[in-house]
Amino acid sequence: MKKKWAKMFMASALLAGVLAGCSGAPKSSGSDSKTIKVGVNLELSGGVASYGESLENGVDIAVDEINKAGGVKGKKLELIKVDNKSEAAEATNGIIKLTSQDKVTAIIGAATSGNTVAQAQIANDTKTILLTPSGTSPNVTVGDDGKLNEFVFRTSYIDPFQGIVAGNFAAKKLNVKNVAIFADSASDYAKGLAASFKETFEKDGGKVVAEEAYVAKDTDFRATLTRIKSKNPEFIFIPGYYEEVGLIVKQARELGITVPLMGADGWDSPKLVELAGKDALNNTFITNHYASEDPDKTIQKFVTTYKEKFNGEAPNAFNALGYDTVYLLADAIKRAGGTDTAKIKDALEQTKDLSLITGKISIDKDHNPIKSATVLEYKDGKQVFNAKVNP
Repeated sequence: MKKKWAKMFMASALLAGVLAGCSGAPKSSGSDSKTIKVGVNLELSGGVASYGESLENGVDIAVDEINKAGGVKGKKLELIKVDNKSEAAEATNGIIKLTSQDKVTAIIGAATSGNTVAQAQIANDTKTILLTPSGTSPNVTVGDDGKLNEFVFRTSYIDPFQGIVAGNFAAKKLNVKNVAIFADSASDYAKGLAASFKETFEKDGGKVVAEEAYVAKDTDFRATLTRIKSKNPEFIFIPGYYEEVGLIVKQARELGITVPLMGADGWDSPKLVELAGKDALNNTFITNHYASEDPDKTIQKFVTTYKEKFNGEAPNAFNALGYDTVYLLADAIKRAGGTDTAKIKDALEQTKDLSLITGKISIDKDHNPIKSATVLEYKDGKQVFNAKVNP
């Protein structure tokens, strides 16, 4: 406990020093005559280290490419990395160090929403650009009070967006008219997806014939699936996480439900195949940020580069989001004409139709990207690229 309170006291003291030094003037530090300093505040150890490590790999490749091509406005990008250890308090400590000691122009990270939110106020107060590659909660860029975090942006779409994409996919790609929704009743993630899916699908002229809910940690879904089956839906949307979804898919197929099933990135785990079985997953779909099998030439160039660097391993969505975040920042710095962070902020807000690996993006009024999403289909237990769907 003494160590915990000592750490909190030190963080508070540092934060007070940082904020005391803030002024209303635009920040234009973070670079010398040869470099532009960019902080990286990621989960490189701890519970979600796999996310942070994947993002780091993508960031490193992008920075290497940009620097080999001459940098940004003639200056090389210089990365200064901190490990937030998958903890919000450490993420706060990280941004304090990066802003007060290292004087970075921008910070990439964190991977998770909570660890990004822990940095947001300091980013705003110090006028430091904060870009999360993968924090999907809406309150990352717009606080619970409804106020915009003016120096905070993201590369990933927000959670409800996947519901919009899934709704459009069901109506316009699969051409179904009647659907059911089976969602985790205790998950804000699932409820947000379900609501946005329903609104979108009904706008497209479809009808939701059944809405059912389950509770996390449930293991027997047969009674509810039987009720859903009796409504004769042509498609079932199942927003949730792989632990329950795997069993739902397995039991649905055992009950003779053969219609397409669909979810979002919460399905994306090798464990899903173990739980559901590869045959049961045929004719199921998920929304995700990117697919390494996408035939787009730019994407395949990135895939080739990544495989060459990492022993033939195909890049995942986090690798691609880390890579894209660097290019989004570099593009804004270039258009801003330098490292004045107020001008970089304005440039980010004006981003329109920027082609990146995870889609062509424009930034909306809430600092979220408007872009297409990738739909993946499961075939014999493997994810296969199916389509890109616009919001």
